[in-house]
Formats: sequence, structure tokens, C-alpha cells
Amino acid sequence: MHPFHPAPLVSRTAVALAAVTGIALAGQPAATEAPAGWRTLFNGSDLAGWDGDPRLWSVRDGVIHGETTPEQSTDGNTFLIAEDLLLRDFELELAFRCGSENNSGIQYRSEHVTETTRGKPRNPWVVKGYQHEIRNSDTLPDVAGFIYDERGKRRRICLVGEQAEWTAEGKRVTGQLIDAAGFKELFRVDDWNDVRIVAEGNRLRHYLNGSLILDFTDDDAHVRREGILALQLHAGVPMWAEYRDIRVRELPAAE
Repeated sequence: MHPFHPAPLVSRTAVALAAVTGIALAGQPAATEAPAGWRTLFNGSDLAGWDGDPRLWSVRDGVIHGETTPEQSTDGNTFLIAEDLLLRDFELELAFRCGSENNSGIQYRSEHVTETTRGKPRNPWVVKGYQHEIRNSDTLPDVAGFIYDERGKRRRICLVGEQAEWTAEGKRVTGQLIDAAGFKELFRVDDWNDVRIVAEGNRLRHYLNGSLILDFTDDDAHVRREGILALQLHAGVPMWAEYRDIRVRELPAAE
């Protein structure tokens, strides 16, 4: 696993074909160059560079599609893991949409769990660490954007709307960034929403559709300073979630 480096949005072959034909490839977004310093993590055509349960993850209409059904379920939460990517201080952008039946999530600075105290995990794609919650709801507090401690003890570490820090005594809320009415106006139910995550040292910030919705500073005893990126399908009720326009850039190490 290595730190990431800038890469083009699509393959050279795709760019060349689009240049010759003057049109985008069928089922793929138009070929464009990623901004300088950014690495695009999804090519719009297949799951190259990702590892997950092939029964549940696919590409449909140019986006990553994850879905569980009564016939194709998951034993425990399962994840689509970005390969050869180690996140330290970074900025991540993507868009998502999902159903309302269950929830999904974006894991970052996380760990791929291959062994537990009881042996092997329930499936080969188990992850623990910081999770940016993904939901199709505009009613606080059960909305997209809060930090969940996947497979940890702190559970909902920081809620949407909170400016907060973790201390030896636990969480301390120091300010409010958005209220219930503001979030209801900001979130697009049953539609695509844009996420931006900025992690610098102990400070984690979540943005939704261009607005800062969470600003959290973890303490040295709990902070995760590096780890993997992954997308979640939650166990339980059948569900679906989709992701597109996934890109990341490395930031200078915070002092």
C-alpha cells in the first residue's frame, strides 16, 4: 500500500477514442482531465482499483452501484475498498445517492480487518475506523454526514451541525454550524449530493453541497492519522447506494 499520486480521470485509450470520435464512450462520463494534484479513483466503466464482494458491487450507467437483496445479502457490514491507497492528510470529493431503507458510509483513515479475537471476520471486506455516514434523509440527527466509529466504542463521534472536540472527559461541543431547518434546505432527498471531506492532523471537516456541516478535532489518544478508503453496504434490510466523481488529493502534513 503506497501514498497516492495524481492520475488522469480516464485511461489514455479512452481519451484517445473520445478525441477521435468527438463523443464520450457509451455509459461513461465525458473524458476530462482531473485538476492538478488530484487523483481520480473511479474510471466510470469498471471497478479497477477497488476490491469488494462481486455479487453486490457493480458499475451501472457510469456510477458505482452497491446493492443487497433478499437473495444476495451480506453477512455483516461489507465494504468496497480502494486498493493501493493510504490516506493521511487529504481532501476527498465525491457524489452519492441511496435509498431510504438502510444506510451506507464512506470509511477514511480506516483499517481493513482480516483477523479478530474470534478468528476470521464475517466476510472478507470488513473495515473499522472513521465513517462519514450516508443516508437519504433531511431530518436531523439521522442524516448523512455525521462521524461514526465503525467497529469502535465511541459510536456517533460527532453529529451534523456540531463544531466539537474530543477531550479526556469525552466530547465537548464548542459551536453550531447548521440547524435542522438549514439542513433540510441543504440536502437533496432522492437525488445526488456532493460530499467533501478534509482531514488535516487531528481535525476532520465534512462538507455537504458546498456547506461546512461538521468540524471535529480528535484527541491524540483516539485519532487515526492514516488508513484506507472504503464504501459501505450495511447489513440487514436490503438496500442500494451509488457513488460517482470520486477524487482525492494529498495535503501537506499538519503541524
